[in-house]
Amino acid sequence: MEHEKTTFSQKLQKFGAFLAGMVIPNIGAFIGFGLITAFFLETGWTPNAKLANLISPILNSLLPILIGHTGGKMVGGDRGGVIGALVTVGAIVAVPGTPMFLAAMILGPASGWCIKKFDAAVDGKIPGGFEMIVNNFSLGIIGGILCCVAYLVFGPVMDTVTQVLTNGVNWIVSHNVLPLSAIFVEPAKVLFLNNALDHGIFGPIGYEQVKTLGHSALFLLVPNPGTGLGLLLAYWFFGKGEMKEAAPGMILIHFFGGIHEVYFPYVLANPLTIIGMIAGGIAGTGTFTLLNVGTVATPSPGSIFSVLALSPKSSMIGVIAGVAISCAVSFVINAFFVKRMVAKGKGEASLGPSVIPKEAMGSSASSTSDAVTNDASLGVAGLDLTNVKKIVVACDAGMGSSAMSAAALKKKVKAADLPVEVINTAISKIPDDTDLVITHKELTGTAKAAQPNKQHLSITNYLQAPEYDELVERLKNR
Repeated sequence: MEHEKTTFSQKLQKFGAFLAGMVIPNIGAFIGFGLITAFFLETGWTPNAKLANLISPILNSLLPILIGHTGGKMVGGDRGGVIGALVTVGAIVAVPGTPMFLAAMILGPASGWCIKKFDAAVDGKIPGGFEMIVNNFSLGIIGGILCCVAYLVFGPVMDTVTQVLTNGVNWIVSHNVLPLSAIFVEPAKVLFLNNALDHGIFGPIGYEQVKTLGHSALFLLVPNPGTGLGLLLAYWFFGKGEMKEAAPGMILIHFFGGIHEVYFPYVLANPLTIIGMIAGGIAGTGTFTLLNVGTVATPSPGSIFSVLALSPKSSMIGVIAGVAISCAVSFVINAFFVKRMVAKGKGEASLGPSVIPKEAMGSSASSTSDAVTNDASLGVAGLDLTNVKKIVVACDAGMGSSAMSAAALKKKVKAADLPVEVINTAISKIPDDTDLVITHKELTGTAKAAQPNKQHLSITNYLQAPEYDELVERLKNR
């Protein structure tokens, strides 16, 4: 039964990472849209009717096309990106004035798959000198047909689906049920499904709300930094040992840097704190909905700076209140559980594996080195580092936590003057020339499924990974 749960979790993570992978590369464009909206909308900081004309074309056309292009490229390379953008336009034109994000997330990858299959079918069968004309006309013909299908059939269908989902969300909001979403949002975040929820589910519906309300509280369900701040403050004030000492630095990274993954080990170390996280999420979202506030786009990363930058003037006080209340509730409740942990003599535990129950991490393995696992379940000692020249630190989105962890490892590698390249990327985009893949223990199964022939190393904490010192030492002595 445990194996089935783990397998399902890996599939869910993979699917979520794929959805997020279509949005994450375009986050800059979403933030640009958000800033234009926050400043120039009628209810914005500096209302400007002329500049506000930019809002609708960006929301309804540019952003879905970017997602369609990225989704197509993820499946079918450059040609997949082109056809993905072309086909997405069909859905956009079919339903003018509606941001077709869900349609783009389906049509982009599907179109990329079609052109990929065509290219595979004709590979090696095109007469010499005709490659360019076949490539151009095949994409044009297939893309043109799919674009027409998207316009005539798919666009209207997805419009209906979007309206049903939006009406459902509006019903939930009007009946004050939205705060209860924290019951599944907060645990899902700790299982590294935050990007999937944020960009794959809440984001598309949120932009539909922006069209009518000018903001949406859905954008804050996942990025709200208040709950995590409350947890880290509880550990800072009432914890002991490494967890207490590391908390101030974690607060800076989480609250101001927007990398929420740094508090996940704290929850996994003391699973009862998820109760405080859920309560904080309910209180924060309840405040947002009660005051009818939200942001104009998804704050990514979930930094307080991003949250405030994307909050329209009319929502600013309410957003700050929601973040503060979620922090206070999370702090009060989690303080009890942290004190309880300390009273039981576990307060001196580190952020490493000794404080992370195997059940919480989805592992039943027992080895002499619980800190890491790889194919041989032997940690760093089980790796063959003879020919390792490229190391990839990966997470579901390829940003935030993996970038931070890769920077830490890169610094150690550089200090040791080792001829080893260290990069960070999304699990779905791990380069073929990678020699070693490093992921959080929760994501290792997904990474192995994506790259089964690579060596894998698991860590329990992206920021403080003692495995890196051992890894560097072995690389020096190989």
